[in-house]
Amino acid sequence: MTPEEFRQAGHELIDWIADYRSNLEQRPVRAQVAPAQIKNSLPSEAPTSPRSAQQMLYDLEDKIVPGITQVQHPMHFGWFPSNASLASTLGDIASSGLGTLGISWESCPALTEVEEVVCDWLRQLTGLSENWEGCIQDTASTSCLTALLLARERASEFSQNKGGLQSHPHAMVIYTTAEAHSSVIKSALLAGFGKDNLRLIEMDPLSRAMRAQNLKEQVANDIRAGLKPAAVVASVGSTGVTAFDPVAEIAEIATRHGIWLHVDAAMAGSAMLLPECRHLWEGVEAADSISWNPHKWMGTILDCSLFYVRDVQHLVRVMSTNPSYLRSTVDAEVRQYRDWGIPLGRRFRALKLWYHLGIDGIDSIRERLRRDLDNSRWFAQQVEAAKDWRVLAPVDLQTVCIRHEPPGVTGEALDQHTLAWVNAINQSGEAFMSPSILDGRWMLRVSIGVEATTRAHIERLWQLIRQRAQGPIS
Repeated sequence: MTPEEFRQAGHELIDWIADYRSNLEQRPVRAQVAPAQIKNSLPSEAPTSPRSAQQMLYDLEDKIVPGITQVQHPMHFGWFPSNASLASTLGDIASSGLGTLGISWESCPALTEVEEVVCDWLRQLTGLSENWEGCIQDTASTSCLTALLLARERASEFSQNKGGLQSHPHAMVIYTTAEAHSSVIKSALLAGFGKDNLRLIEMDPLSRAMRAQNLKEQVANDIRAGLKPAAVVASVGSTGVTAFDPVAEIAEIATRHGIWLHVDAAMAGSAMLLPECRHLWEGVEAADSISWNPHKWMGTILDCSLFYVRDVQHLVRVMSTNPSYLRSTVDAEVRQYRDWGIPLGRRFRALKLWYHLGIDGIDSIRERLRRDLDNSRWFAQQVEAAKDWRVLAPVDLQTVCIRHEPPGVTGEALDQHTLAWVNAINQSGEAFMSPSILDGRWMLRVSIGVEATTRAHIERLWQLIRQRAQGPIS
């Protein structure tokens, strides 16, 4: 493809995307395909002769789009928001079009230095002190794994440079809760700690927040048993019910015992753009690392996860790689992001944030977040006021956990009822929500925060939920 051919095809694709976004509400929210339907619609072998961009665009609409669950749809309330603002999409296109190579400062000085700048912008915008320095990872899962690797090396006095974990005399322990994201457990396993050395600390039965007193007792028990406490992962806005662990109390315990504290604020980090929400991570300045995802509620297109640390020297010592072919005469003067994470190379992700903040501006982003908070409170009030409905967890942000509990319907029958009406809505394509288990019983998570979602959509959702849930119970 020549630049001129690219120009024409690009214009057509941009026009198609603009129309697609404009008419998104007319599409079903959930993908309306059967397993293997998309795969079977595609050739079993790669094309041997070229196809036109117009043919590719036709197949995109006809074969690919039906297999997409529309997370940008205003009636999408599942999981957490995964917004992809059009402003940040322009940055993503620019990044792809430039085709940069991010393996060192020398390979693309702009990539490194724009990333430094936008990470510091977000540090300031979320109220963090100058003690923090950040980079962009792909997801919070990678950030969590990196944090646990840093914790491992601090607790083991850099065992990676000797015999590794096998040479360490004391098993190292990780602490979190059952509410923590699944990536925390996965990261603990990948970092070599082992499931036997993972402690799920007791939670408050209402808020699902970690009980600091139980953490304190468990740490003391492990020390007496000859084990080495290595890391605590505190959830700031957990996936299940958006629980907030008491960061300040946890940090006090972690500091006293030299335990690495990682704060996972993947979704709720966006809320820290609002000064009135920062009490939700009070004590965060005493943590060792923080991660949060602008590619969720804030709206910078995936993938864009921020990872901040206070001790950059420790990070670089653990993660650095310095092959001869990447060395340059300016190494002592510049930042090498290859030493800040697992991959050697990186995309120019910072352009997504640069475009998003530059075109939309922080004021409009904050206004939208406040709109979503207001809509979540309104929705919770409707549920609380309705007969046979319950709000099951505190509504601290934009996620509302609910259940319809008809008289006399309990146990497995209640589970069947919940899943039946939720699945009926999801399969209809009218809206999408994610059910989850709480205290052994199924419930519904309504996660409000798609960029296009207004009060009218919340009202329509509430009407739809009541119609489906309050019908005849089989």
